[in-house]
Amino acid sequence: MCRARFTHYLAGGRPDGARRSYPGARDSTAPTDDAAVELPGRIYFAGRSRTWGGGMAFYDHDANGPAPARAYLITVGQFADVAAQEMHRLPDPADPIEQVLIDGFAGGRHSAGPGRYETLIEVGARDGLPMYTFTAPHGSAAVPHTPPTRPYLAMLAVGLRESQGWDDERIEDYLRSAIG
Repeated sequence: MCRARFTHYLAGGRPDGARRSYPGARDSTAPTDDAAVELPGRIYFAGRSRTWGGGMAFYDHDANGPAPARAYLITVGQFADVAAQEMHRLPDPADPIEQVLIDGFAGGRHSAGPGRYETLIEVGARDGLPMYTFTAPHGSAAVPHTPPTRPYLAMLAVGLRESQGWDDERIEDYLRSAIG
């Protein structure tokens, strides 16, 4: 949700507090719009991030929610490049994710691989356009939860403040409930 972090997926670079730099998308154009949205489901923290240390935020579409989110209006190619970077791959014009998004996928889900952030989910529509995200192939009940690091939580807090307009108390309550 944090605009500065999202910008690194498009333009490249290292977000504050991260251990990793991103190569950026083939098209580094800024999103043409963004909006606060609520998605069905919720986030949870699991695994260990090579970028932030500690647990990574995943989205469980099937859990009770809602999950606050930020919708960015970007091209299909940009989405494929953002997803590739989260999958620890380089953006590639031959990446099949781009074609999968153009063609659509049955049941609202598509597996791009077995790893984290390799499950594409259609989470709804906004202004007549489909909204997509990516997450782990498993739900929150299927894995042990891992607490996130302070820098990661700080970045998430910035995103919640920017996109949702939440105050510190509401952000803290929300993140605490997501950590469990």
